[in-house]
Amino acid sequence: MATKSQHSRGYQRLLPFIRELRENAGLTQRELGKRLKKPQSWVYNCETGNRRMDVTEFISWARACDMDPQVAFATFLRLS
Repeated sequence: MATKSQHSRGYQRLLPFIRELRENAGLTQRELGKRLKKPQSWVYNCETGNRRMDVTEFISWARACDMDPQVAFATFLRLS
């Protein structure tokens, strides 16, 4: 049986990274959700892998956490 892409090992490394971005910005899930115009449950689902994040959402997430998306992505690549 096929594995959903958000359950792949590679994608699983992204989850703690996006949570760390939010926490380093000093934001709660609710506060980040407000910045992204999304409910808190959407943030939770992204951080736990229940919902797959695409590259445009990653860019918005990084910006909402006051981080340059290019720097965020480069940092993620170094950690992966």
